[in-house]
Amino acid sequence: MTQPSAPLQWDVFCRVIDNFGDIGVCWRLVAQLAALGHRVRLWVDDASALEWMAPTGCPGVELRAWGSPPPGPGEPPPDVMLEAFGCDIAPEFIAYSAYQSGARGQKYPKPVWINLEYLSAESYVERHHKLSSLLSSGPAASWTRWFFYPGFTPGTGGLLREPGLMARREAFDRSAWRAEHASAFGLGNGGPEQRWVSLFCYEPAALPELLRHSQAQPTQLLVTPGRPTAAVRAALAKDGVKNSSPMGHQPLCDKREQLSISYLPHRPQPAFDEMLWACDFNAVRGEDSLVRALWAGQAFVWHIYPQHDNAHHDKLWAFLDWLQAPPSLRQFHATWNGLDSAPLPWPDDNTLAEWTACAQAARARLLTQDNLVTQLLGFVTEKR
Repeated sequence: MTQPSAPLQWDVFCRVIDNFGDIGVCWRLVAQLAALGHRVRLWVDDASALEWMAPTGCPGVELRAWGSPPPGPGEPPPDVMLEAFGCDIAPEFIAYSAYQSGARGQKYPKPVWINLEYLSAESYVERHHKLSSLLSSGPAASWTRWFFYPGFTPGTGGLLREPGLMARREAFDRSAWRAEHASAFGLGNGGPEQRWVSLFCYEPAALPELLRHSQAQPTQLLVTPGRPTAAVRAALAKDGVKNSSPMGHQPLCDKREQLSISYLPHRPQPAFDEMLWACDFNAVRGEDSLVRALWAGQAFVWHIYPQHDNAHHDKLWAFLDWLQAPPSLRQFHATWNGLDSAPLPWPDDNTLAEWTACAQAARARLLTQDNLVTQLLGFVTEKR
């Protein structure tokens, strides 16, 4: 795919709705663009999550607060305007871009305006990918906005995957990571039969059942901060497990029969990836962590973001169809996401191996496709 011959100025716009998934996707996107030599201004209404998600920042990426004035004299106007998930670029920036485009004359192309959509495996994605919308009014009248859909098939825009990710994955030392974690949390060696599970979820009704299953076999549960930690502690308290620490102090570890629980702090994105690589089973949620679970190639369950009209049901089934999930994994997803009240089918070792093979087969299919940034760059070159 043809790539731009010179670095471009990208202006990427992100509104953080909740749970930080939007900013997680956008940060991976802009960091990859910057690593390829492009200049990026990231306009975001709440950058607080980047303090732990990307504490060192990224050379080539400049943060701008949402609602800040447009770029001033001497600053480059945009070559690409990308609004993430239909967040609507501020009218002042659109007017600025239209003025700059007119002032520079016809020999300078208009910026390529892209609306980066949400991720889905549903059939409409391929039909709508790269469709255009002509603006009929306002300072950018007659400009075209393009709809770009990430996805899982060759007819879509692909998934975020930075260069060298699979090499990092292959070089990862799982045993060393586990030993370092055990040492940091004051845990003993759980032995080769211990199952490592990560938990990044909302508040699934089946969580107490997962905890009970995990108590019956050697399990190390890594619980991410925020809603997952609150959900686990609430489930344990409801099950009669009280916090015995003085003055209500919340411990970093819990123990229940054969289940050891570690409550983790926030961690940068690369460290989140390593946690997924270190585990035998990953419970993930939203969009960004689903993609990272696929690259991890371990068995996983996806807690899809619930929608009031239950539109997420069709979205989940479409994904499981693409995944070619075996019946046991489909049932686990249905129970975990509250689509039915069947018991949670906790996998034995053979079933877990089947789920892992399913994830690795899906990853192999994805690796034959260009990643999202490569496809975006090719699309921009075509439209300029």
